Amino acid sequence: MSGEIDGFRYGAVTPVAAYLMAWLGSSLGLRCMVRTLHHRRGWKPGWLALGGASIGCGIWTMHFMAMMGFTIEDTHLTYDTGLTVLSLVIAVVVVGMGVFVVGYAGATSPALWVAGPVTGLGVAGMHYVGMAAMRTSGSFRFDTSMVVLSLAIAVGAATTALRASVRTRRFRASLGAGLVLAVAVSGMHYTSMAALSYHPDSHAPDSHGHSPLSTLLPMLTGPVFFMLLTACIVMFDPLVVGGEDEQELGPAPVRPTGAVHRRPGPGVPPPPADLTTQPDHAARGAGTHTFERPGHRGRR
Repeated sequence: MSGEIDGFRYGAVTPVAAYLMAWLGSSLGLRCMVRTLHHRRGWKPGWLALGGASIGCGIWTMHFMAMMGFTIEDTHLTYDTGLTVLSLVIAVVVVGMGVFVVGYAGATSPALWVAGPVTGLGVAGMHYVGMAAMRTSGSFRFDTSMVVLSLAIAVGAATTALRASVRTRRFRASLGAGLVLAVAVSGMHYTSMAALSYHPDSHAPDSHGHSPLSTLLPMLTGPVFFMLLTACIVMFDPLVVGGEDEQELGPAPVRPTGAVHRRPGPGVPPPPADLTTQPDHAARGAGTHTFERPGHRGRR
């Protein structure tokens, strides 16, 4: 057995599809988080939970969609279902913690410096637990320096994405921040895969079981469906998709109940005067008029 690793069995198909999934989940999640920062309407914990779950599902889907193109020559590769599901739980819970920190502490520097590393570590934790779910007849080893580099990429890019997303309420800014976070997830994934080496064991029996596609495809269905459902919720909420023209915080201003005077246009006669708005001297002038009693006229 040679044990040669090929991470791109299907060429650019799996990396591109994986990146798009990471971008979709990240953009939806960041947009849900920004909504809670600029608007009081709606159930805040619900929107934050939706955002954290969207980002978690996006990065998990990205990882295992990319792993569909991962093969080892002359080696049968399977995945442990329990650890695979655990990696999804880690992604949703840990990334959700970072989203809740920003959602309740606000877009402050201390909150972002806490939420960024938490989100990045959630990405890394999901990845390495997912890698531990692989089952072969040999063993895997990691280059420590490359592992540290992958962690730095995940934490740094996640912090940058959160800062870029919460600084503005523009919808396009959230999409751009989602691109950055997707780069973090993809970069961390392929950097970690570059640190991986496989060592076959000629004396151990080869592992048998279902193929990676038959194992991963059914599990990918749920997170992908969840992200599509979240996209429908986001697109039908005007406070989420709105840009600078969104409604501001607080109640709408109350217009005065008094008369509103507008300058008439050319050729338009001015409106009749309102006695209640006449100056005081007019009212005083009205008091100087003399009234004659009926039947009594002045002498000529």
